[in-house]
Amino acid sequence: MSMVMERSRLLTKLAWSGVAGPVGSNRNILNRIWGRRWLVLSIAFLLAALVLWDGANPWHGLLIFAMIVAATGAIPSTGGHDGSIRPAPPESSGKPSFDDLVMAIPDPVIVLDSELAVRYFNRRARDIVPNLRISEALTYALRVPELVDAIRSALDTGASRQIEYSERVPIDRVVEAQISTIAGENGRTAFVVIVLRDVTQRHRVEQMRVDFVANASHELRTPLASLLGFVETLQGPARNDVAAREKFLDIMRSQANRMSRLIDDLLSLSRIELNAHVQPDKPVELGAVVGHVADTLGPLAQDRGVALSIDKRVPTLEVRGERDELIRVFENLVENAIKYGASGGKVEVTLDSLPKPQGKGREAVVTVRDYGPGIEAEHVPRLTERFYRVDTAKSREKGGTGLGLAIVKHIVARHRGRLGIESVPGESTVFSVKIDQID
Repeated sequence: MSMVMERSRLLTKLAWSGVAGPVGSNRNILNRIWGRRWLVLSIAFLLAALVLWDGANPWHGLLIFAMIVAATGAIPSTGGHDGSIRPAPPESSGKPSFDDLVMAIPDPVIVLDSELAVRYFNRRARDIVPNLRISEALTYALRVPELVDAIRSALDTGASRQIEYSERVPIDRVVEAQISTIAGENGRTAFVVIVLRDVTQRHRVEQMRVDFVANASHELRTPLASLLGFVETLQGPARNDVAAREKFLDIMRSQANRMSRLIDDLLSLSRIELNAHVQPDKPVELGAVVGHVADTLGPLAQDRGVALSIDKRVPTLEVRGERDELIRVFENLVENAIKYGASGGKVEVTLDSLPKPQGKGREAVVTVRDYGPGIEAEHVPRLTERFYRVDTAKSREKGGTGLGLAIVKHIVARHRGRLGIESVPGESTVFSVKIDQID
């Protein structure tokens, strides 16, 4: 009888711990045991019957039965409709899962085994390598010999590697791969972890910086060389030649003015880039801005035999902006149209208000059209690059610095607007500026 009573106490204690909400390993054990409620109820009946059969107090059996039933209700069932036990959610363990850790990494991650078969990758990896498949060799999805060689080297030595490789398909880009290894139980490399990073933009910025320094140096070197040459001539053979001196001085003034314009444009571009993140918020009426530009460039158009016309299709066109910068934009566009499209005989500036392509509201649209020789299609995407010229000799002859459209692009971007360029060789060229209109 004492053995039965002791057994009853133990079972009662176990049942009571279930009702009270066991924690830690006890709860895990009970979850495993009581995944099926019908099994728990059957055991409860058997235990109650066993206690009653051994002659114990019958209330003990009923108490055990009630407590076990209560315990099954207190502990959440982890079984599904099919009776299978499902794993607890990550927050129940207090530790993040491997999937959670890898998915949180902002860069593409690929895990390979020692045979270069893909064992895991996160969603971001598909942006770089769309054809990744679990259990397939990486070489099926990514055919980059230098990357494969670096991975094999890391497998052999266990040392981390970092390489860069270029792709032409599906897009032209440069990717940086950081390769690390994970050792297995025998000390040999069991897995390789590859972290990819698209560094195309960084390479482009570096290349633009190099090109900028080279071009700026070249642009300044040419007029400086001319100035030095004329100074030496005036100090030597043309010392007493009045006619030659006047001619050379005019050329020297022209070259000095060219350097001055170049420096002014470089400083303007630097100031605009410095404030590129700050959107102007002062109301500016574009009709007044364009009218000011037309008055300023009217004499130039008359000298070149170009008819400059303004077509205002709306009475007012107000945007948030910086007046001086917007004047600079339309001065550049209209001046270029007059200089390079003079053969067409006319330049048309149109101001209009149109609905936004997406979203609510309207946008102000200013177009500058010339009827000159036009621009070949291959040059259009590069027109806003610094120092890029379709015809270098012609541009310098007309006093261009090669920075005008670059300045236009950066000012429009600062105003959160859009610059459009369309050209049909032999017919016309159209520049359009679109900025959100004030409601």
